[in-house]
Amino acid sequence: MKLSRLSIFILSGIVAVAMVRPAQAQDAAALYKSKCQVCHGADGKGDTVMGKKLGVKDFHSPECAKMSDDELFKITKEGKGKMPAYDKKLTDDQIKELIKFIRTLK
Repeated sequence: MKLSRLSIFILSGIVAVAMVRPAQAQDAAALYKSKCQVCHGADGKGDTVMGKKLGVKDFHSPECAKMSDDELFKITKEGKGKMPAYDKKLTDDQIKELIKFIRTLK
């Protein structure tokens, strides 16, 4: 009986860990939609009214693609040019998840 309880405990832990990643991805997608999409667009190309007005970068451009996650983190946190700073609006972990999400946009 102890082995059975231990097995259930371990299985519960594995399931909990497996569920964290999809939840983070959903959170990042929701954050992107609420904070970034108006300028950068659903696909990250910046082909929106605001994106064109502000001259935002296409995340698929060679210039953005070669940027490191650290560079994108700094720009998101501190702002750059017309890009506002998000240091008081998002946590470091949220910014990191956003960057992971941005890298998945096609």
